[in-house]
Amino acid sequence: MTTREYGIQCIKDEAQALLDLIGNIDDNFDQAVDLVLHCKGKVIVTGVGKSGHIGAKIAATLASTGTPSFFVNPLDVYHGDLGVMTHDDVVIAISNSGTTDELLRFIPMVLHMQIPIIGMTGNPDSLLAKYSTCHLNVSVDHEACPLNLAPTSSTTATLAMGDALAVALMEKRNFRPQDFAHFHPGGELGKRLLTTAQDVMRQDDLPILPPEMHLGEAVILISKGKLGLGVAERDGQLLGIVTDGDIRRAMEKWQAEFFNRTVNDIMTIAPKTVSPETKISDIQRIMHKHKIHSVLVVDKSHKLLGVVDSYSCMI
Repeated sequence: MTTREYGIQCIKDEAQALLDLIGNIDDNFDQAVDLVLHCKGKVIVTGVGKSGHIGAKIAATLASTGTPSFFVNPLDVYHGDLGVMTHDDVVIAISNSGTTDELLRFIPMVLHMQIPIIGMTGNPDSLLAKYSTCHLNVSVDHEACPLNLAPTSSTTATLAMGDALAVALMEKRNFRPQDFAHFHPGGELGKRLLTTAQDVMRQDDLPILPPEMHLGEAVILISKGKLGLGVAERDGQLLGIVTDGDIRRAMEKWQAEFFNRTVNDIMTIAPKTVSPETKISDIQRIMHKHKIHSVLVVDKSHKLLGVVDSYSCMI
């Protein structure tokens, strides 16, 4: 086999391990979801070595999707970290063999505190599985490693089971994009979901067009405005909108008569408007739905405050 073929085979093996994992989603999975869903404290994820790395990722995923969670190395428990645990917590203990000594020495402490344990192992007959409140079976037929030694398929399966748990909890909690943004305020999604129209709208030097203005003058103002539109107003009240497309279609329709026509002849009298508090994510949906590149921001009395265009939404 070539090096490329070895890589392809590895991915195939891990993909098959994930497909085989579907059969392990059973009553224990339902019980695990229920335990975490009704947990009044924190979810503490623990594991050693590669299982610990996977556990840290699972804890991070749970925490970012609405489940208070963090990772604890069982080795640190013997040096004071046991103090973070309370009777209201739930422990997710990860060990592929289910016989990891450092983890098993930690389990009696958890049992003594009567904290529920969700065991995640590849060995349903192991001690960890035996003492778990519920057991999530992440066993694989073989590792993608050619020696069948290095954790590859098994860690992938464990990670996928953790993701499955997190996703099921999101659905149970009706976790929405706005909730995700709350936990990811620094990310792109968070910015789109938390930023509002008033944060990005253009307010100065807007191309304002009186409805009786001739289109020849309107073209100049729209061009200077660099928004691809002009806003028709009278006495501070919004009347309509004229876009570059409206101008082109009017030229094709009236040709030599174009310059004798007015803004009132071609303006759209019901342009799409939003309030200053409208989220950028909602504005993007409006633009996509109506195939437009700008919306007008107005106050409660329908007075124009600004314009948000597609470029403003690229935050």
